Amino acid sequence: MTAQTDTETGRSNQKKRTRAAIVEAARRLVETGAEVTMPAVARAALVSEATAYRYFPDLPSLVGEALAGAWPPPAEALEPVADNPDPVERVAYACEFLLRGILARQGSVRAMMAATLTRPEAAAARPGVRFGLIDQALLPLRDTLAATDPEAFAQLKRDLAVVVSAEALFTLTDLCALGPDEAVASAVRTARTLTRAALG
Repeated sequence: MTAQTDTETGRSNQKKRTRAAIVEAARRLVETGAEVTMPAVARAALVSEATAYRYFPDLPSLVGEALAGAWPPPAEALEPVADNPDPVERVAYACEFLLRGILARQGSVRAMMAATLTRPEAAAARPGVRFGLIDQALLPLRDTLAATDPEAFAQLKRDLAVVVSAEALFTLTDLCALGPDEAVASAVRTARTLTRAALG
């Protein structure tokens, strides 16, 4: 191995370590529920903000990587209701599971929403956790409503996507001035109502 190759390998390893340190710093901030910003992540990773931006062009790409693996797969998340055939109860459980998880990570969720609100093309970087949970919750309807009335089933999924969401949660806490538990209960009640109405 030449000295030049040694140098290139050393630089490559250093870049990997720096990137990993930035992601880990972001992950730690996410877990605290605190506000996640690029300057805060850079400080926690002991790098400059410019360095952080060299590895991640924007906050959504960084938070997206930091959140990778933070949410369990939908089937695992809904395991406690796996044997329950009632879509209403399954949807209620999925809604509460998601909203409690958002509350625990709300700093990063708010940062991701703010960063993508003015850049809709970046919205794909937001974890689409709600859709997997909704699909899993509605599995008992696959051979009934989904088969007999595909449009009604699709509409139910769209309706639930509005309610089983960070947007709904923050509307209830920020604009309706509900406490976290009240907000979750309100959203769960609405999700139950929508599902029950679709089955009616």
